[in-house]
This record gives sequence, C-alpha cells and structure tokens, in this order.
Amino acid sequence: MKKEVKQKKTFDPKESIGRAKAVRISSAKWRLESEGHEYVWTSRLDRVGIIRAGIPYASIEVISKRINIPVKEFLHVFGLPQTTYNKKRREKSLLNGRDSEIILLLTELVDFGIEVFNNEEEKFQRWMKKQNISLGGNSPESLLDSTTGIQEVKNCLNRIEYGNLA
Repeated sequence: MKKEVKQKKTFDPKESIGRAKAVRISSAKWRLESEGHEYVWTSRLDRVGIIRAGIPYASIEVISKRINIPVKEFLHVFGLPQTTYNKKRREKSLLNGRDSEIILLLTELVDFGIEVFNNEEEKFQRWMKKQNISLGGNSPESLLDSTTGIQEVKNCLNRIEYGNLA
C-alpha cells in the first residue's frame, strides 16, 4: 500500500493580493465613472485614497445628472464660476480633496436614495427638490453643499427607509 504524499502549495503574496483586489472590485459598493476612469470603493478608507488622489472636474457633471440638477446650478455647491469649471474640465484637471469628497459622498447618497425609493430614480429626484419638514423646511438638494448637510439628507432617507417620517 502506497502512501500518498500531499504536495504543499507555495504561497505567492502577489497572487493573493491580486485575488483579494479582484474580489473587492467585484463586490464594490460604490462606483463613479468619469473621464473614462472608474473609481470604485467599498469602505471609508478606500474613499480616502480616492479623495487624496483627486477625481476629475467632469465628475461634477456626472453627479449633477444623477441628481437631476443642471450643472450651472450645481456649481454653487463647489463655489465655482462656470468659466473656471469649463477651463478646468477642458484641461482634465482634478478636483481638490474637499470637492472630491463631496462628489463621492453624493454618489453614496444618490445610490442610497434610489434604493430607498425602490430603484425609482425619478421619484428620488422629485423628493430631492421638495421642502422637507424634518430638514427644517429645506429641500434636500439645498443641503448638498456641506458634508453635514449631506449627512442630514442621508439621515432623513434612513428615517424614510425605516418608516419613521418624523
């Protein structure tokens, strides 16, 4: 009777890291496509890395379309004149850290909002424009110029999701 000898597999760290990255990208929670580049993150730390690297000015247009606010109106969130935006977009410049963070937070907010409204994007977009008592009589879209405002809108969506409308 011959005894079978199991061969040990050699551990390849590069292969392991590659598999982990592939799994993380395939199970990505958030995605933003802009200027032919895809930004993917699943955690806050992933988000920090993207913020530090910066995202293109063109991503302002991407998120304004998802929220259904004209770019011209949406530029006030970033305190940008239309001419500066056009120039920076043409040059394919990157947003600074604060503005990159706002775009990524808005991407997360829009994804969550659409999910709360049962994937009815138009319903979510209408809700964003209406005054809301739980937001102090402000419309959700009027609060998108700060991280605190974005968090308050997210909290409001959370209350809607769980049926607590107060």
